Amino acid sequence: MADFASARDWGRYHTPKNLVAALSVEASELLEIFQWLTPEQSSRVMEDAAGAHRVEDEVADVLAYLLQFCEVLGIDPLAALAAKIERNETRFPVPDRTDCRHRHSSE
Repeated sequence: MADFASARDWGRYHTPKNLVAALSVEASELLEIFQWLTPEQSSRVMEDAAGAHRVEDEVADVLAYLLQFCEVLGIDPLAALAAKIERNETRFPVPDRTDCRHRHSSE
């Protein structure tokens, strides 16, 4: 992505502010595809070739801007994800299934 942008002299526009704004726009375009679908329709969106193509294009745009944003700020996205998962393991421990069954059976 960095080479692609550099070859087109887009680097001067790729400030963190501009990239995160573009990321937000592209995420909104992905959301727009699903906006008025029922849960069932949204689960089947990839079954239609045209719908699948639109979703894949928007996912690619979101990912491209996210990766460029990370590049500009020096963020390793996979390391950031791993660290977040580790923090979430502590914040949201797996529930004890025996406690859940016991709690529901006494209600």
